[in-house]
Amino acid sequence: MESFEAVYEELFPQVYRYLLVLCGDRDLAEELTQETFFQAIQHIDSFRGDCKLYVWLCQIGKRKYLAGLRRQKRSGEMPDLERQPSPDQLEERLLDRESAMELHRRLHALPEPYREVFSLRVFGELSFGEIAQLFSRTESWARVTYHRARSKLKEEDQ
Repeated sequence: MESFEAVYEELFPQVYRYLLVLCGDRDLAEELTQETFFQAIQHIDSFRGDCKLYVWLCQIGKRKYLAGLRRQKRSGEMPDLERQPSPDQLEERLLDRESAMELHRRLHALPEPYREVFSLRVFGELSFGEIAQLFSRTESWARVTYHRARSKLKEEDQ
């Protein structure tokens, strides 16, 4: 296996991007990514090689994120829903805020796995193959799920 530094440099941006799509918060995504790599070092002997290392890391990150949500729910803490990107970041990412907000509203109304697959594809810029690996499904499943999500979003326009 490659050195940890090489793996970290290669995969950190991809794992970070995945977690950013998942949580929507840059700081939290960075923290989760660092915790993911830390946990991966501690448990590297449990990596069986059944999937790509990237997929294994994303699975660790997703579990850490979901565990954090469960802790917040149990403790009664509410996530900071008012946190918005800075205006500069918003202009870079979204040309038309109203359209983007409407898209996000409709996107959050989609059931799983449509919401996550669409987000990973559009915002996370993952390939269908990478999405398929994350869900332990086929690439065809990822494509069909994405296109169904897109169709559901378009149906609301009409």
